[in-house]
Amino acid sequence: MIQPRLEVAEVFREFTSAFLQRYGDTISPDQRRVLGDVARCRTAELGGHIEECDRCGHRRHAYNSCRSRHCPKCQAATRAQWLEERSAELLPVEYFHVVFTLPHEIGPLALQNQRQIYGMLFQAAAESLRTIAADPRHLGAQIGFLSVLHTWGQNLHLHPHVHCVVPGGGLSLDQSQWIACRPGFFLPVRVLGRLFRAKFLSFLHDAYDRRQISFHGQQRYLEDPTLFQQMVTALKEKNWVVYAKPPFGGPEVVLKYLARYTHRVAISNYRLIAIEDGKVHFYWKDYADGNQQRRWPWMASSSFAASSCTSCHRDLCAFATSDSWPMGIALRSLSCVAGF
Repeated sequence: MIQPRLEVAEVFREFTSAFLQRYGDTISPDQRRVLGDVARCRTAELGGHIEECDRCGHRRHAYNSCRSRHCPKCQAATRAQWLEERSAELLPVEYFHVVFTLPHEIGPLALQNQRQIYGMLFQAAAESLRTIAADPRHLGAQIGFLSVLHTWGQNLHLHPHVHCVVPGGGLSLDQSQWIACRPGFFLPVRVLGRLFRAKFLSFLHDAYDRRQISFHGQQRYLEDPTLFQQMVTALKEKNWVVYAKPPFGGPEVVLKYLARYTHRVAISNYRLIAIEDGKVHFYWKDYADGNQQRRWPWMASSSFAASSCTSCHRDLCAFATSDSWPMGIALRSLSCVAGF
C-alpha cells in the first residue's frame, strides 16, 4: 500500500498550539478532542500491541489507533460497514442525487450557530422534498431518502450543503401502490429551490424571533431587527442552488462518495503535498471544470487546522424520511442521528 507523503496528524502535531492560541475560544470540546485524537493516533502516546501472523509466526510491533470517526487513518472497517448497510437498503429502482446548498451569506452564521443552522438546512431540505413529491402535479407519493451533511468544499472553503440519495418514486398517499417518477427526471429543481429557500428563511426568522441564534464579531450587526430583515429580504431575491440528477454509475457510487466523508475530517492524507514556512499545500478537484485536479495555493497552517477541525461535528450523517415510510431506507426522523 502506498503511504502518503504527509499526514493530517503531522499538521495537527506541529501547529495545534498556535491554532489553539488563535481559535481556542471558538471551538467546542468535541473539536478540541478530535485535534488531540488525530495527532496522537498510532503514536507511542496511545500505547501499542504486537501483531503476529497466524501462518508463519512473524511478529511486528504496532501503535494503537485513536478510533476517532474523524481520523483519516481510522474507521475503515466502520466506514465499510456503513456502506454495506446503506447499500443493502437500496431498492431495485432508479435513484437520484439531490443536493441542497446554502448561499454563502449564511456561512458565517452557520459557524457561530452550527446546531441551529445545520438543523434548519436538514429540515428545509427534507420538507421540500416531501412536499413537492407529495404534490399530485409532480409525483403524488410519499418518499424516503438518505441525507448527509457536508460543510466544506474540496478547497476547504466553507460550503454548507446536504447530499440526498433519493429513490425515483414512492408510495401512493394511501400507501396502496408504488408510484415511479418519469425515467431520468425526479422533481423540478426550480420548484424545489424556491420552496427550500422559503422554508429555510422561515425557520431562520422564527429562530431569530425566539432568540435562538447568537451573533458575534462581524455578525453582531444582525442583532438589529432592521438589518436582519434586510439580509433576509436580500436572500429572498437570490436563486438558491438545488442540484438533481441521476447518480452517474448508480446509487452505489454516490454512497461510496458519501462514505468517504461520514468517517473522516475534511481532507484525506493523500491530498496533502507539503508543509513549508508554516503553510500547507494540497490537491483539490474543481467540479466546475470537469473534476480537474488543482494544486491549491499555500494555506496558512492555522487556517488549514481551522477548516479541518470545524468540519468535525458530533455526527455528520442524518436520515430524513416521511414517518410512515416502510421501505427500509432510514426509518427515522431527521433529528435522531445528527443530533440536531
